[in-house]
Amino acid sequence: MPRASGRQGSRAGSRHLGIDLGGTKIEGVILDEEHAIVRRVRVPTERERGYDWILGRVAAVVGDLAGDVPDCEVVGIGTPGSLSRRTGTLKNSNTVCLNGQPLAADLEARLGLRVHMENDANCFALAEALLGAGRGHELVFGVILGTGVGGGIVIGGKLWGGPQDIAGEWGHHVLDPAGPACYCGARGCVETMLSGPALEADHVAAGGPPCEAAAVAVRAAAGDAAAAAVLARWLDRFGRALANVINILDPAIVVLGGGLSNLATLYTRGREAVARHVFNDELTTPIVQHTLGDSAGVIGAALLAAAAGRRPRGT
Repeated sequence: MPRASGRQGSRAGSRHLGIDLGGTKIEGVILDEEHAIVRRVRVPTERERGYDWILGRVAAVVGDLAGDVPDCEVVGIGTPGSLSRRTGTLKNSNTVCLNGQPLAADLEARLGLRVHMENDANCFALAEALLGAGRGHELVFGVILGTGVGGGIVIGGKLWGGPQDIAGEWGHHVLDPAGPACYCGARGCVETMLSGPALEADHVAAGGPPCEAAAVAVRAAAGDAAAAAVLARWLDRFGRALANVINILDPAIVVLGGGLSNLATLYTRGREAVARHVFNDELTTPIVQHTLGDSAGVIGAALLAAAAGRRPRGT
């Protein structure tokens, strides 16, 4: 992954500042012109304290970093959800206190900087497409499997958000109309059936003890029949959901990120499940783990700032 840089000879004016506004943490980085990490800062989001608190947390991280980015004019921000082109407010965020709020405008007013904001999964996909596991591939589908489920599409090195800024939102196509309720108002969304909390809840419902998703996989591998059945159902859902995406996009590569991407079974039994459901007589699409670590999203946000900084204001 991009390395921390201790060099003093970098052209400071070519540094770029990115923020990943997550549900549990806010991370900020400075990248230099070679995409090396110069500085990184992390603080807890504490989203239960509400919208104004989150604005202040973001402002504090930017303030901490901005002194090392001379002539900083723009900050890239990745956030759950996306901006509505109709209202300018945030939509579709699982940090629900952000929904309906003019997040980009409020941050610009508070920071005194231009803000280029994208969905956090888009930032992940952009970083992996340009610098990580998807490098050199024309169409990259980046997947987030963690507390939530998201995705981003990069074509020819550029994000494709679509005219409604919902491209890649595979976490909200419905697998089972009778499935669990989703915060978006639907039932049986992929996110409600493939996220870490979904796997953990299924394990408890099957009679297993409360434990993290990774522990469910460990118990299954150790011969726990209930855990094995839960994991098999989860992998089949993964196969069905990702096969739907591949049937529509036929991406050159799929890059998995988020905490659940560390489950080795996704690249063996999970891939086999995709192959069973894809609309073809074979599955040739590589399904690979990210290479940029858990900072891919914030690196992508800094890449947004780099791209926005090359464009005239207002474009």
